[in-house]
Amino acid sequence: MGFHCCLVFLIYDPVVNHLVAKQRCAKYQETPAQATDVSGVSIGKNWRALTVCVLLCLMTPVVSPVAANDASWKEDGWLRTALANERLDSGDEFGCYGIPSLSWNADPGAVALECRNYISERVSASRWANHSLSTFTPAGLTMNQHSAIASQGFVVHGDLNELSSTAWHGPDDAPEDDWDWYNLGRRGGSLEQIIGSKDTVQLAVEEGGLVNLYWVGRVNDATIRHDRDIISYLQDEAQAWMTTWGEAWSYWALKRCYELNHSSEVIGNQTVISFESILTEQCTAVSPLAWNVPVTWMFDLNGSDVVDVRDGEGSLSILSDSKNTAEGFTQLEGEYLHLSVVKGHNVTIVLNSTSEYDVMGQTEFWNNYSAAVTIASHDTTDLFKWSKRFSDEPTVVFTWLVQPRDGLPEGGWIPFVVAVVTIATITSMMYVLKREGLGPFSSPQTEPASATSQNEIESGYESE
Repeated sequence: MGFHCCLVFLIYDPVVNHLVAKQRCAKYQETPAQATDVSGVSIGKNWRALTVCVLLCLMTPVVSPVAANDASWKEDGWLRTALANERLDSGDEFGCYGIPSLSWNADPGAVALECRNYISERVSASRWANHSLSTFTPAGLTMNQHSAIASQGFVVHGDLNELSSTAWHGPDDAPEDDWDWYNLGRRGGSLEQIIGSKDTVQLAVEEGGLVNLYWVGRVNDATIRHDRDIISYLQDEAQAWMTTWGEAWSYWALKRCYELNHSSEVIGNQTVISFESILTEQCTAVSPLAWNVPVTWMFDLNGSDVVDVRDGEGSLSILSDSKNTAEGFTQLEGEYLHLSVVKGHNVTIVLNSTSEYDVMGQTEFWNNYSAAVTIASHDTTDLFKWSKRFSDEPTVVFTWLVQPRDGLPEGGWIPFVVAVVTIATITSMMYVLKREGLGPFSSPQTEPASATSQNEIESGYESE
């Protein structure tokens, strides 16, 4: 826009000055030189306006908000690559940590909006849905500020942010309302070597509830080593659901509203049950942001055992040894069937005998685990450096709280150099023009009337 204005000015200005000079010649019987000299003041003024216009044109790219924002942070390019998709396939989640150029305390809604866009423009938040649900929030924010963050789609805020409402600060601190999730607890300590402890994590898992571990992968250029004993325990020993913030919240939210459709028939000496958790508009309206994750249902089969659970594409997986969220089923001989399915998925359950059954309800955590474990990776600015060490440990999943890298140390000085060079160039140009008697800083000079014109005036006096 600035370039077009300057171009119009450069074309329009000499035309106007020429027309003014021509009118003066006709009206006042002045010579072209006199008319041009008289209009010199306006020409000088136009030169000054032109100088300002050129300066604004040159400075616009430097002072524009887009240029300032680009200079303030640098994106993590790994979020756009196959590495991010591999982490999603492993069950990881991408959430928000912040934006370097914006302050949580000053305008939390703006931070949440910018961070949401930063994630959505580069990667899906989860394999279950594209939109992000989880974010870091610092201590000291009010409930109104947390509500502003939630209005941007972030429903899980963590952790230890000093609100009176809490979720999973202890084994019995189960959330009851949406706003309880605005203060997710930190349980089990840290994943960091020396600071973290396998015994602390094991105790928290055995107590039950949601265990939320804290971890930072790097500080500046220093790598923070993780505790391998903790990872080995979670991978091999812990009887817990390995999940993420968004999955845990979605599971909780989906349990609050449901509608079932199930029936059975006897075929030969077997009972065949058709079951579906219906996806309804009414329940979707209760928690519209919830991802459609598998929820586990309990069936009392009255002593019967499951022969198969299948859908139109084949048999569902047996989840007896699984710790990661998936669809499937688990049954110990003669005990309850635990069926994990997403809403809208109709499945067929085949029993080995003719018997009645009862749907007993939903379990607290997926696959009837009494504990769930999340690992929140705070301040993730380089996904490759943060995640590469865990590529051989697929059971452990992470909630990556990402933010761009601070861009000022690398290139923040460039706009200032451009500004200095621009101003110096224009000043030098004006100085050269002034020495030649041109430009906005030169003094208007009136040339003496020509000898021919003077003789014509004197001849006119003599004739009178």
